Amino acid sequence: MTFADHEAYFATVPPEVRLLLEAIQSEVERVVPDAQRCISYQMPAYRIGEKKGRVFFYFAAFKKHIGVYPPVHDPALLAELAPYRGPKDNLIFPLKDDLPIALIGRVAQALAGQYRR
Repeated sequence: MTFADHEAYFATVPPEVRLLLEAIQSEVERVVPDAQRCISYQMPAYRIGEKKGRVFFYFAAFKKHIGVYPPVHDPALLAELAPYRGPKDNLIFPLKDDLPIALIGRVAQALAGQYRR
């Protein structure tokens, strides 16, 4: 399936999951105001920089979790993110748990900082 934008992707998930994805979207846009929405690897994503810029943040819904990519290497966040680390250092947020939206926002800020360099 090919998605034109975030909303097209969000339309494919259950309403309760859509709310979580929308919360992530709002938080990323709040903490990284120059982030530009895009679709990359068939996931909602964000770019920063001139013209098309570099993709710095991806997120997606799965059957039992929401994934956030790529791995973040910010030493200040590593301990806090440990419970959410997946096998490839991606972040896995189980749907059965509360979504730590502020933490995800801090991840977006850290990734934006990494990719601005």
